[in-house]
Amino acid sequence: MGESSLNLLESATKNIKMEEEEEVEREEEQEIDPESNNPLNQRLIKRSRTLSSSPLALVGEKVSYIESLDYETNENDLFKDGWRSRSRIEVLQYIFMKWVLAFLVGLLTGIIATLINLAVENIAGYKFLAVLKFINRERYLEGFLYFMGINFVLTFVAAILCVCFAPTAAGPGIPEIKAYLNGVDTPNMFGATTMIVKIIGSIGAVSAGLDLGKEGPLVHIGSCIASLLGQGGPDNYKVKWRWLRYFNNDRDRRDLITCGASSGVCAAFRSPVGGVLFALEEVATWWRSALLWRTFFCTAVVVVILRAFIEICNSGKCGLFGAGGLIMFDVSNVTVRYHVMDILPVAVIGIIGGLLGSLYNHLLHKVLRLYNLINQKGKMHKLLLSLAVVLFTSACQYGLPFLAKCTPCNPSLPESELCPTNGRSGNFKQFNCPPGHYNDLATLLLTTNDDAVRNIFSSNTPHEYQTSSLLIFFALYCILGLITFGIAVPTGLFLPIILMGSAYGRLVGMLMGPHTKIDQGLFAVLGAASLMAGSMRMTVSLCVIFLELTSNLLLLPITMIVLLIAKTVGDCFNPSIYEIILHLKGLPFMDANPESWMRNLTVGELVDVKPAVISLQGVEKVSKIVDVLKNTTHNGFPVMDDGVVPPVGQVNGATELHGLILRAHLIQALKKRFFLKERRRTEEWEVREKFTWVELAEREGKIEEVAITREEMEMFVDLHPLTNTTPFTVLESISVAKAMILFRQVGLRHLLVVPKYQASGVCPVIGILTRQDLLAYNILTVFPHLAKSKNRQKRN
Repeated sequence: MGESSLNLLESATKNIKMEEEEEVEREEEQEIDPESNNPLNQRLIKRSRTLSSSPLALVGEKVSYIESLDYETNENDLFKDGWRSRSRIEVLQYIFMKWVLAFLVGLLTGIIATLINLAVENIAGYKFLAVLKFINRERYLEGFLYFMGINFVLTFVAAILCVCFAPTAAGPGIPEIKAYLNGVDTPNMFGATTMIVKIIGSIGAVSAGLDLGKEGPLVHIGSCIASLLGQGGPDNYKVKWRWLRYFNNDRDRRDLITCGASSGVCAAFRSPVGGVLFALEEVATWWRSALLWRTFFCTAVVVVILRAFIEICNSGKCGLFGAGGLIMFDVSNVTVRYHVMDILPVAVIGIIGGLLGSLYNHLLHKVLRLYNLINQKGKMHKLLLSLAVVLFTSACQYGLPFLAKCTPCNPSLPESELCPTNGRSGNFKQFNCPPGHYNDLATLLLTTNDDAVRNIFSSNTPHEYQTSSLLIFFALYCILGLITFGIAVPTGLFLPIILMGSAYGRLVGMLMGPHTKIDQGLFAVLGAASLMAGSMRMTVSLCVIFLELTSNLLLLPITMIVLLIAKTVGDCFNPSIYEIILHLKGLPFMDANPESWMRNLTVGELVDVKPAVISLQGVEKVSKIVDVLKNTTHNGFPVMDDGVVPPVGQVNGATELHGLILRAHLIQALKKRFFLKERRRTEEWEVREKFTWVELAEREGKIEEVAITREEMEMFVDLHPLTNTTPFTVLESISVAKAMILFRQVGLRHLLVVPKYQASGVCPVIGILTRQDLLAYNILTVFPHLAKSKNRQKRN
């Protein structure tokens, strides 16, 4: 992943937990309840320590504090007044700008994807042409040094940019996008510098022949474009256009990033519907019909741009691009024929894909932990690791074809398929073979990754590849797939998995040749699909992507069978690769389905193991607000009013829960000097003079940046106009499972817990639950008995 050590994250979290445990022990020593030893008074589920909610995660090159996002609508007085005062024209402007931004996301993603393909095809193409000239002259050592030197320089450029300028550009970026759409803000993930480094780094790393693809980085690039457009540009140079300020909030930014992610998949695979389904199935947590239309519009724009450039490049105006990286799986002209008995080899491919996919996830997990130990030693070690991988890759790609036997060309081949060839592309590379012969292993290794995929997917070529060559290719890319992902360059998982899966898929096709009518190229396609499903656990989106690329609906039944079997087998062993990476980084991703043991625990019991909630008065003293902001890290505070006479019930007065106010809004109130000399409620016109509802959507500023004088400390702030009067609340008796479902589906940041019994003198809020409080592994550290019951359920 090209990031700091996971041990640093674990040690930081461990220190915080140890401090909390020591506090609990000191409190227990000071206050010993004589009845605590009575077994009748003890809880059925014992707790061992205070619930920790340390927001630490690996982001870029260091352990960072992360925050949750506000996907809930903040319905305070300013927001309600702003929506009421909106004219019909302003509403139409808001809707129109949403579609304009969606169009721009698709347009820019398509253009950048095409430029990346052009650069990769031409840089790698001229490199291979020069190397093959050395080989034709039998100057093998000079060709090897030239090949390794060019790859070294390209990787050095990609790695130095990631290490020194944008560490968050390393890796695919898809796990961080999943976390963001789930409600976790990862700092510096969608900045302009990250996007630029991602583009240049992808070109360098892919051109260098590393076992990685540009598909994952394209998803990240599309998301960066969407984020930058939504917020008006980079942080330091934002466009303060009034129309764009409508989108400077977490909800609209989330929708735009979803459009960007789907556009990136569409640009990578030329699959508009597959891109929409990828966003729905794999990355998006929250979905609605309006978002479906906009993402589909985005991908439609992307595919139109790609199609236009394909037409231009087919006319020979793109250098060595030709029919390059935009057409990866061209098997649309194959006649698909299969019988009922062909389901058996298809099922075998699915089982192999599930087993190998889960094994790949397991081994990659170990490799990433090892890389974290290396990367923590500094930037030089991260750079040296990347360069060592490219040197090993170059040596294998150049040297292994010498082990393959030369194969005579088939005289019945059409004139369009030259054999042998050392030109721009083709299935029959001559390499070191005599005239009239070709080297099948060089066809797969001494070419771009996209050409290698097209060659191994080629149809009507039952005798083109030798079994030994495919075995060498499969073994090599299994090794490269494990050691390449995690270095400090932009990397993608799609292409390494496709190359590995297509190799064993074609091997199964060769073994089943006399017993089936399915083409070996289609077996390679099915092998790639099975390994992707076995590792990434995608089904619907992957099926549609392959169907859109092959333009052949006859593949639908066998593709569905392969994907379902591979995913089912893989799920029996470990989670998907993206979930493993999320766990390694420490990003608090909230799963869709709660654990079964969560139904035996109430939110009231969770609140009991948290520190007491800190609340504010409706009209609060400035000194109290400053003290709370400086001495806590909480991002939400309940706002209460004492002595309120309810419409019914007690006449002596009660405590009213007015709502929840965010830390960002408190800081804005202090910055704008929204102060009162006496304790009173403000008038509506006073609030409008200081704030607009658009400004409240921004989450900028820190309390350290606000300077308050001694006289201002004694003044007051009316928090009522800034308070969200409709926060989500749950009773203390509700189960954790039910609270987690509500929290995830609504996209909350805070969930207030209220007492089951209301009375005068009883605080209306007994606690606040956040994302960290509802994560399974955090709960199990506090309630170890639940872990034992979980293990018993698994054994049963």
